[in-house]
Amino acid sequence: MFRHKGKYRTLKHNLRIASLLSFVAGMVNIIGFLAIHQLTTNVTGHFAFFVDEVYSLNTWRGLVYFLFVVFFFLGSFTSGILIEYMNRKNERYIFVVPVILEALVLLFTGIFGELMLERSITYVAYSLLFAMGLQNALVTMISNSVVRTTHLTGLFTDLGIEIAQLFFYKGFRQKTKLQASIKLRATIILFFFLGGTLSSLTYSYFGLKLLIVSALILFIGLIYDQMRIRLKMVQRRFYKKIR
Repeated sequence: MFRHKGKYRTLKHNLRIASLLSFVAGMVNIIGFLAIHQLTTNVTGHFAFFVDEVYSLNTWRGLVYFLFVVFFFLGSFTSGILIEYMNRKNERYIFVVPVILEALVLLFTGIFGELMLERSITYVAYSLLFAMGLQNALVTMISNSVVRTTHLTGLFTDLGIEIAQLFFYKGFRQKTKLQASIKLRATIILFFFLGGTLSSLTYSYFGLKLLIVSALILFIGLIYDQMRIRLKMVQRRFYKKIR
């Protein structure tokens, strides 16, 4: 799911990566909100707050919200740089490196998050926004903009449009394509909800250490993906020997 790109990606690949990354995004969304009372998976609201603070001449508070947007952008930029670099060096790991970096950022924040909170809640916000920027750019590039996992506004919009289109498109191909798209968007929403629900139920016990779990989920996803690839290579060699 982290290796195939472009025309080689199937619905199954997108469903796997969507379920994994949307679950993590759902976790981060709730953990960030409960820990620092800020949304850390998108920047729409932060940009609105930035404009409001600038209009009210609260320069410092405006700068904080501006930096929230900047760190999300930096995460996306970093992910894009890493993907383009690995595309030229080793295509096998083109999408692996950004995921590892995201997992490390979440792991670091999970371990040292309480110390970061003692200094300033903005440090936690910066790290989580950076991680979600990484993820959003990664999944956008790997799926050719088909999958988005860090925010739901566009997903619900597209889902509503596509369900409406089901009533009008009667052709088999069109209907099959619509149903596949609806299934993908519903999967993202479901796993985002499940990740958020898990975090909300367990945050009072574990706090920011729940981010360690989200990092481990990413590492497990990478290991699982690599094991599947190697298993397929072994199977191909075995069939060649038999023939």
